[in-house]
Amino acid sequence: MKEKKVFAMLLTASLILGVTACGSSDKGNAEKGRDKKETVNDSDVQAGEELTIWAWDEAFNIKAAQNARDIYMKTNPDVEISIVTMAQDDIVAKLNTSLSSSSYEGLPDIVLIEDYKAQGYLTLYQDEFADLSDIVKAEDFAEYKTAVCQTGGKIYGVPFDSGVAATFYRKDYIEQAGFTQKDMRNLTWEKYMEIGKAVKEKCGVQMCTLDPSDIGQVRMMMQSAGAWYTGDKGEVTIAGNKALKDAIGVYKALVDSDCTKQVSDWNQFVGALNNGEVASVISGCWVAPSIQKAEDQSGKWAVAEFPKMEANQDSVNASSIGGGGWYVLKNVGNQETAKDFLKQTFASSVELMNTLAADITLVSTMNAAAEAENYKKGNAFFGGQEIFKDFAAWTARVPSVNYGLNTYAIEDLMTKAVQAIVGGADADSTLNDYQAQAEAATAQ
Repeated sequence: MKEKKVFAMLLTASLILGVTACGSSDKGNAEKGRDKKETVNDSDVQAGEELTIWAWDEAFNIKAAQNARDIYMKTNPDVEISIVTMAQDDIVAKLNTSLSSSSYEGLPDIVLIEDYKAQGYLTLYQDEFADLSDIVKAEDFAEYKTAVCQTGGKIYGVPFDSGVAATFYRKDYIEQAGFTQKDMRNLTWEKYMEIGKAVKEKCGVQMCTLDPSDIGQVRMMMQSAGAWYTGDKGEVTIAGNKALKDAIGVYKALVDSDCTKQVSDWNQFVGALNNGEVASVISGCWVAPSIQKAEDQSGKWAVAEFPKMEANQDSVNASSIGGGGWYVLKNVGNQETAKDFLKQTFASSVELMNTLAADITLVSTMNAAAEAENYKKGNAFFGGQEIFKDFAAWTARVPSVNYGLNTYAIEDLMTKAVQAIVGGADADSTLNDYQAQAEAATAQ
């Protein structure tokens, strides 16, 4: 129980990144309090049963859940399904408070959990999650996704979206600054900043946004070199981490380049894209639906690979950020209905993946989705580019890393470290100091 309380405090204290799909601050329906302490049974789906689903991001995850509900209710019209929009930090806080005390009132039957957090939950709260091995086949999904949601030889989550990173950019701004689409392919961060300075000078707009409280860019750069805050055995690897040091160096150069627009939350971030205030965004593929909200910009955008770090020979033009899976809380009360819902939708439905490709530009990690009609089409908003084909190619090149149990607990500390280094502190001594702090913070 002590370990569970420590883990709960670490995750609850961690700030969710504000400009990632995993950190959208969208808030909608208030959660419905329901007493779900009754014993789970193995009966079939019963008419009149209710399911509650928690997720974040109205434009992406919530839309996906709504489409899944539509498909499921074609054959199960008597099951009531409530979909609740919550900020991810609220979900984290509520789950940890409840699961650490085995209190299930008000919890959902199905919850979306970010890949970075999955192993932490499955390590300390394994008995709270339903075994989905009978409805999910590992070979049906991308290997790196099923690895995240497994423990003890069992599968506890249905893999959902890919977090493959990409460079989304405004072709008109880039061309006005004197560059071509070819110049945007296989970028280094140094070339990216060179183009950014030209864009600011000739177009009067910034190259991208930066949120001082969000170091997702650092995380993506680090993974592009096959490194993380932790090593293969979960040990903290901040001091002497060349990829991390190089990434912070690039981040500092980006800040110093004066071609970035500072934002402080998700709404400001999306607003900068939709209002034409920045020429590009480097983020996960899940940001595409938010970009496409600006319908007047259709045809002006294109997508290229993630930039690599020139100074790091291990860095490649591929990385990942975010991504999650659907999990069933088995002690809430409707385990079998919840599993049946996932079985018929996110675990097997190519029809759903095909619909979501069109509706939210979902890059599915279900292997069979590649054969769906919409995954073979060009995207008109992005100038007819076959973005799904590109995303798939880049996904295959993303270096695998061990996310460990405490990504956000460590990153809460690392945000302060990055700010200190950007402000002029010595990188090596700062990382050495934060190595000790991170080890202390994650000790159990």
